[in-house]
Amino acid sequence: MGEFKVHRVRFFDYMPSAISKMAFNFLSERLAVARADGAVEIFKFTDNYFQEKVIPGRDGRAIEGMCWVGQRLFSAGLNGEITEYDLENLRPKYSMDAYGGPIWSISSNSQGTLLAVGCEDGTVKMFEVLEEKIQFQRNLDRQKGRIISLSWHPSGTKIAAGMMDMIRIFDAETGRATHRLLVDRGLGMSKGREVVVWSVIFLSDNTVVSGDSAGKVQMWDSITGTLRKTHLVTKWDVLALSVSQDESSLMAGTSEGTVVQMQFLQSSVEQQERQWVRTRTFKNHSHDVRALVHTDCAVVSGGMDTHLVVLPLLDQVEKSSKEAKLRKITFPHRSLVRCARKAGLLLFQFPDHLELWRLGESEGQGKHGDCLPVKRNPEKLLQLTRKGEDHICCSAVSPCGGWLVYATVSAVRLYRLQYDNNNVSISRVSKLPKELRTVHQLCFSSDSSRLFASSTHSSVVVVALSNPEVKHLHTLKCKSGSKQPLHLLVPSDDGKWLATANADCEIHVYNLHKMKLHCTVPVYSSCPTAIAIHPSTCNLISVHADQQMFEFSLQQKEYTEWSRRLHKEGLHSLWLDRDTPVTRVAFNPENPAHIILHDTFMFCIVDQSLPLPDAQTKFYNQMTLRSLPAAERMRHSHAFKICKYFQHLMTVELLEDHSLVVVERPLMDIMSKLPAPVRQKKFAT
Repeated sequence: MGEFKVHRVRFFDYMPSAISKMAFNFLSERLAVARADGAVEIFKFTDNYFQEKVIPGRDGRAIEGMCWVGQRLFSAGLNGEITEYDLENLRPKYSMDAYGGPIWSISSNSQGTLLAVGCEDGTVKMFEVLEEKIQFQRNLDRQKGRIISLSWHPSGTKIAAGMMDMIRIFDAETGRATHRLLVDRGLGMSKGREVVVWSVIFLSDNTVVSGDSAGKVQMWDSITGTLRKTHLVTKWDVLALSVSQDESSLMAGTSEGTVVQMQFLQSSVEQQERQWVRTRTFKNHSHDVRALVHTDCAVVSGGMDTHLVVLPLLDQVEKSSKEAKLRKITFPHRSLVRCARKAGLLLFQFPDHLELWRLGESEGQGKHGDCLPVKRNPEKLLQLTRKGEDHICCSAVSPCGGWLVYATVSAVRLYRLQYDNNNVSISRVSKLPKELRTVHQLCFSSDSSRLFASSTHSSVVVVALSNPEVKHLHTLKCKSGSKQPLHLLVPSDDGKWLATANADCEIHVYNLHKMKLHCTVPVYSSCPTAIAIHPSTCNLISVHADQQMFEFSLQQKEYTEWSRRLHKEGLHSLWLDRDTPVTRVAFNPENPAHIILHDTFMFCIVDQSLPLPDAQTKFYNQMTLRSLPAAERMRHSHAFKICKYFQHLMTVELLEDHSLVVVERPLMDIMSKLPAPVRQKKFAT
């Protein structure tokens, strides 16, 4: 596997934001997740739950509701605005004030023609969905008290609205309130305490299901306005409800971290009438479950503990299949850490600022597993606070450490850094080319003379960096006509090639000497999660969301013999069954046959000179393999050398001095910063 001196970094205080809302698009099988900081993430469920896109947040954008209309995504929040998102340019397309105060909920009819929003001033406002925008249509009957939750009847003729102490049923055509359903306060609750109806669902048989702050899930008859059934599922709040498409299964998320399933079943063999029966309780969260989605074969939940949990329903999937595994997604599928390999610097990206750190130094040599004495401690050189209200979407530091750049959806800022012993001076480049407007990814060339910025329609803006001024050199455009944003941007070490990847699963390679497209890699069905160009062979390595790996020769414009052999023999099942994507590919200059990869839970060196593992081969951790006798160790020798000594990896980089930088963010450090849960499990209770 090779030995490296490792800088083990744990001072990146990354803290994911809580999940506030979710919306699932059953047509494209994509999940939109809203975070408490206003960021929106898009996960593609058909591609191994890959985090396909991220729309950065904004100060004051607290999202309280989100819904899909066809392939269009809308949200509403406490700022009183309805926002539609531009999913190609990863930014809000427009925002419209509803003029009803803070908005607590948003819902669309099944026909996709109308949006309803519930406002602080007691109104349900209807908006017509037009081709390019939405347009206010009318208000429904105004109520005394805020509208907390909304749900349309599948026919689009009625709307249920959850409020304080009651549920209102509206006729969507006339705007009149037809029924008032009074919600009782439950046992043990004080008479002066109001019950909040956090969530409502309108079923096709005219049943209204409600979840409230008294811990009840109730079933109501919307025709007669009467209560049919009450289920007390928790002593705390029921914050979210979700129902399956066939309306046979219902999920309720609580503030004690549980998800309770109810199913529409026959109560006995003799009785043909079906009713809602509580069947299962799942506990995969430590804090409030604020968002729920019931897909055809799983329940997806999220909340205060920041985890996105995909829980397969074993009665809907094969128990031995990959879909039967529980998934917890905590870390982003793109790196928030950039490394200046020549200068030994690390750049940490936060939503509101950047931190630049100098790595420490050790002295002496040691054997495997030794901790070397520290000669110089790591040092924070700079903390740069962003300007404006938009959160940082991407950033980069040049390999020499002399340039730093970051972008929001509204601006790009470039800085020149100069070092004098322990002092750092920073100066902003005031005049930037006008082409640097909409930017999704940033990176520098290996000699720090150029800046590459991904722009609209999968194009790349090339900027020359010099002391007097910064000049726009060229804009590289792909010929496929894709409008999807680039999420990967990687230059070669020799400065000749630039590889890009977009959400259409396309990988384009440009010749930077000729400033034109060199080739397009054959499109594979799964999205690339990491790409890199080998410094000596000029072969492109790509790893995809389904864990497949390819090697493509840029000289021959075809897959290499090693890549063909890899796919003929097939990757090992233990490799394919991993549930976190590879986010970084690097190479070892001392051994050109070594490819360095990492995901959240392991880093791996693929040795192309060794045979590939067959189906019976065990994937030993390298720490375990070292303890085996030499003969046994040789018998288990194969191309994939895996190390799981480091966990919750944010990045693994190889510096110019051939030492490794491993940036970890232990999950326990994240959990320790969360507020206390409402209920903590105690022994024997």
